[in-house]
Amino acid sequence: MPRFDFAPEKLRQYRPEVSEPADFDVFWSQTLDSSRRLTRPATLTRVESPLKLVEVYDLDFSGFAGDRVRGWVVAPAAADQALPAVVEYLGYGSGRGLPQERLVWASAGYVHVVMDTRGQGSAWGTGGDTPDPHGSTPAFPGFMTRGITRPADYYYRRVFTDAALLIDAVRDLPSVDPARVSVTGGSQGGGIAIAAAGLVQGLVGAMPDVPFLCHFERAVGLTERMPYAEIAKYLAVHRNSVEQTFATLAYFDGVNFAKRATAPSLFSVGLIDPVCPPSTVYAARNHWARGEHEAEIVEYAFNEHEGGLAYQWDRQATWLASRLASDRS
Repeated sequence: MPRFDFAPEKLRQYRPEVSEPADFDVFWSQTLDSSRRLTRPATLTRVESPLKLVEVYDLDFSGFAGDRVRGWVVAPAAADQALPAVVEYLGYGSGRGLPQERLVWASAGYVHVVMDTRGQGSAWGTGGDTPDPHGSTPAFPGFMTRGITRPADYYYRRVFTDAALLIDAVRDLPSVDPARVSVTGGSQGGGIAIAAAGLVQGLVGAMPDVPFLCHFERAVGLTERMPYAEIAKYLAVHRNSVEQTFATLAYFDGVNFAKRATAPSLFSVGLIDPVCPPSTVYAARNHWARGEHEAEIVEYAFNEHEGGLAYQWDRQATWLASRLASDRS
């Protein structure tokens, strides 16, 4: 796959103007407030497992509209103090899978919390357990156009609300130090992590890996790859809905959440990524926290959407340990 986007020198300076609704903050404040009023306490159920060095819990918490959302909590066994937590959001189409697939963060001394993505978990991996009980207007198969005719109905309004309310629940866990919570995720999970960092204050860090859901106006039509192509295919049928579609997407653009982040970040990008074009990743990174917090980025010059894989986790673990150490000093 040859490079198809801007040259690296231009990417590093790319800071586009992205459509931002005048009521963006009001929309999200009202969305979160209405769902927080419907929350019930999260429940943790210990899972019997052959794993001896970690403890595994089935998590059930209140998300959008009080809907119950599932997750895993994997923590070091017999910890005698509250620990920092890493909240992970998942890639497009996958579900929370099985807890034995989620061991590295707990092995590094963190409480690792994995959010099941509502309605997903049937495209790859080992499955998910959270339905999306809300209906949809006509949509192209997938999730990108579900409810896209109105921001209030759009699928990612529910997912981003789940993500923010999960942080509330994690901060209440007795095993977690609420002042030391970070977020991460790859692809769709990276986009969700950016949204969470823009919606929730006081995170110690955000680590979006090859993030999706950023700079829709550029991504849709630039790449022919799914999932962005779902929107293009929808608009090829709904020819008179272009303006309304992008008006809806502006409420969910990672660039607009990145502007509002209140924590430092570590991004990654594959410079020949045809799924999440590099310019869309840099658009979010270069707007991060309006320049008030660091926004590091690791470039993988000859990688596509797989990015750095385990190499990137090593960078994340080193970066996060450094952030926590500096906060303690």
